[in-house]
Parts: sequence; C-alpha cells; structure tokens
Amino acid sequence: MAGSEVRADLWMSEYITPWDIYVHGVTKVLVYKKTAYQEMLIVETGAYGKGLILDGKWQSCTGDEYLYHEPLVHPAMCFHGSPKKVLILGGGEGATAREVLRWKSVEKVVMIDIDAEVVEACREHLSEMHQNIFDEPRFQLVIGDALHFLDTTTEQWDVVISDLSDPIESGPSFQLFTKEYFEKVRRVLLPDGFFVIQAGPVSPAEMKLHARLVNTMKAVFPNVKSYSSFTPTYGGPWGFVLASEQPLAERPQPEAIDKLLAEKTTGGFRMFDGITLLGILQIPLHLRQVIATETEIFTLAKPPKFFGKGSISQ
Repeated sequence: MAGSEVRADLWMSEYITPWDIYVHGVTKVLVYKKTAYQEMLIVETGAYGKGLILDGKWQSCTGDEYLYHEPLVHPAMCFHGSPKKVLILGGGEGATAREVLRWKSVEKVVMIDIDAEVVEACREHLSEMHQNIFDEPRFQLVIGDALHFLDTTTEQWDVVISDLSDPIESGPSFQLFTKEYFEKVRRVLLPDGFFVIQAGPVSPAEMKLHARLVNTMKAVFPNVKSYSSFTPTYGGPWGFVLASEQPLAERPQPEAIDKLLAEKTTGGFRMFDGITLLGILQIPLHLRQVIATETEIFTLAKPPKFFGKGSISQ
C-alpha cells in the first residue's frame, strides 16, 4: 500500500464484533501455553510493547496499560479516601495491585487469581507492569477460585476490585459478571466500601453488554456509576462500573482530588488526577440513554458472553 511501511510478519487478530477485527503486529512470541483454564500468549508488539493475551483477548500491553489500570483502581480509592484493606479478584499481571499499593493507607492487599501459570508467566515476563509488587510485604497472592474465596472468607474489605478476563463462554470468568457474584461481593464489603468492575467495551456496536452490567449492579447496590477510558490496544473505549452503599459524587472537585492524591499516595500517575476523574465520570448522552433503557440482568442462569476469540497468523 502506497505510503505504508508494514514491519510485522506475525499478526494477532482479535474479533471485536461479527464484522470487525482489530489486528496487532507481533514481533516476538515470548510465551505460548494452554493452561488448565485458558490459552495464554505473552508477546512483543511493534507499537505497544509487551502484551498478555488470554483466549485470544488482549488483557493489557505495557505501552498503554496505565489507561486501563489507573482508572480501574483510583476512582474507588479516591471515593473511599483512606482504604486499608483491598481485595483484587483476577489481576494476574500485578498492575492492579501496583496501583493499589500507591496508597499509603493500604495495609493489606489480597489478589485472588485462578491460574497460577498465568501469574507466574506475568511475574517472569511483565516486570514493567507488576514492578515487583509480588515481593511487597503488604501484598498476598492466593491462587484459587474467586467464588470459593467469597463464599468462605470471613474478612471484609474497604475496596473490592474485579479485574477479571472477559466472560467468553469457554473461559473461566463468565460466571463472575452476574447478580449472584455481585451479591457475594456485597457481603464481604464494609458498609462504607466501594466495588469496581471492568465492564467491557462502550463503543456503539458493543455497549449493550456494558449497559446490562450497570443494570445488574443496580439490582444489588443502591449507588452505581458507569465510566470509561480509551485504551488503544482494545480498539475502543473500555467501561468500568463503580458501586457502593455510599453516594457517589458525580462532579468531584479536581483540586480536592489532587490534594488527596498528593497526601495519600506515592504519586507517579500517568493519566489520573482530579481533572481526569471529573472528566471520566461525565459519560456521553448516547451511553446514558442506553443505560437508562436497559432492563436485562445477568444471572448464573443467563450470564453474559463476550463475542469471539482471537487468532495469530503469518
């Protein structure tokens, strides 16, 4: 093609909709393995550095993961103000825990991930993401099933973060986007606690799943807020849903948030500050309209299913 210089011979194709594919040029495959739970790839890309792919779905890349992990973690932490105990469900790369541990008030972080082989591969190959948090005294890793942990723990938490892989039918996570799962989280959340989930894409062709996740959260929590962040390696804006027993301020004061971050965290943010928080909470009209009209609730009997997997080819 005139004016183009193609530099990859290996391509990772992710099926976004039945009509759309997003393709990344891969320069090197670092890890490929079929674990007991999913198909795992860790690759080097030409544009966005090293990336983790599970069951053909991009999880994160070193070049833009902060556009996902910072908004996933810090709105809930800011709304709480001084979280001490944080539970992470999923989060195998360690980047979610990295962001949690920026908060000086945090005394304990527990990360539950079902796939030890994925966690170990990330620990070995994605140090840019985890930045050695696995050795942090405040951090505890539990290899196990999130549902079992929620059913058996007697602890309660200030913040719970659901950083799970997408709910594709053959994967390990599709049950963990349901009303029953959210009810289990509510039981282990302190009365002034906050719960946040990664909640799928919010581009026009795909946003109904996000709207239904918002509606499902509303069936469990009295205060629920949708927001999103554009993450280039996902091919579009990615949604999150924040929930609590407590009211959620939709127009926080940027100066107050910046002061809180300066006092309570170790800093080093790349996209998140007070203005960013104010901005991401103002979702556009078309998404507000879809959320307002959605009635479906995801349950174990009728869980969500993301479209498609990906493939790698020359």
